[in-house]
Amino acid sequence: CWRMASDLLIRPATLADLPEVARLAAQLVRAHHAYDPRRFLCIEPVEVGYARWFAQELDNADAVVLVAERGGAIIGYAYGVLEPRDWNNLLDAHGGLHDVLVTEAARGTGAGAALVEGVCARLAAMGAPRVVLHSAAQNVAAQRLFARLGFRTTMVEMTREMGPAVE
Repeated sequence: CWRMASDLLIRPATLADLPEVARLAAQLVRAHHAYDPRRFLCIEPVEVGYARWFAQELDNADAVVLVAERGGAIIGYAYGVLEPRDWNNLLDAHGGLHDVLVTEAARGTGAGAALVEGVCARLAAMGAPRVVLHSAAQNVAAQRLFARLGFRTTMVEMTREMGPAVE
């Protein structure tokens, strides 16, 4: 656990946290789906799928699931995992930072930065030589946060639909 300024606590998620973590994860999924429904998967009910997924990841020695808590309430979460070498993406072994979400009311309070730094520290302690993340092109606020925390742009994803659009 890391106690941050202004009563912010960053700690590993527990099974008891999963309903709230899944609710936040569903917000993240739905936001991405709203950006581009042909690119971003959204299988309802998202909360059920994420709760099941994170329950498995809590037992995965290569995964990190953290929550940000203030005043006893979860205000955000982050998820990362050690990833092997990926020849298709020309990417050596690394830590993948897959999810970061802070409630709208808690944005701008340092919780997002604390979650990112917490996942990065845990992944580094587990042997990750670098952390790689993806950010939706439209999520400029998150990209500014990541750049401020030392991430650099290395790839640009582009998508082309092949055939009729599927909504």
